[in-house]
Amino acid sequence: MMLTPLQKRAARKERNKQQLDLNLVALIDIFTILIFFLLSSATEVETLPSSRAVKLPESNAEAQPKETIVVTVSGAEIIVDGRKVADVADVMRADSDVIAPLKAELELLAKRQVIRKENQAAQTAVTIMGDKDIPYKLLRKVMVTSARANFTDVSFAVRQRLDV
Repeated sequence: MMLTPLQKRAARKERNKQQLDLNLVALIDIFTILIFFLLSSATEVETLPSSRAVKLPESNAEAQPKETIVVTVSGAEIIVDGRKVADVADVMRADSDVIAPLKAELELLAKRQVIRKENQAAQTAVTIMGDKDIPYKLLRKVMVTSARANFTDVSFAVRQRLDV
């Protein structure tokens, strides 16, 4: 059966029409996720997790915070990287300078394997976010416990004072 040139063209057009059916919704979803990931991971500002229960003291410090293990000490509890380890009332009643649950948690976190060489130094670093109204005795116990858990690089989180 011989087809006329017009029929051949119509058949070719029909065949090509079926192959061009693209679903762009899936591609748009992928690009949206990719853009969101790139924007969220490309921030240059290092921030510490904030807690409404902790009011940080103010300072004129210019140094940016490092990514370390964060020990948050509020008026009621001690939290390590978002996980509650002890109550402040129990810690203050104890005679020992070492806070056993805090030491156990820090030793557990110290055993984590470091993948990148530049993160090796951060393995023994800890940042203490202490409320500005906590007693020095509590802060001292947290520092002694950190030192006994082989965390030698201790930093304190402060709010930068904005002199107007």
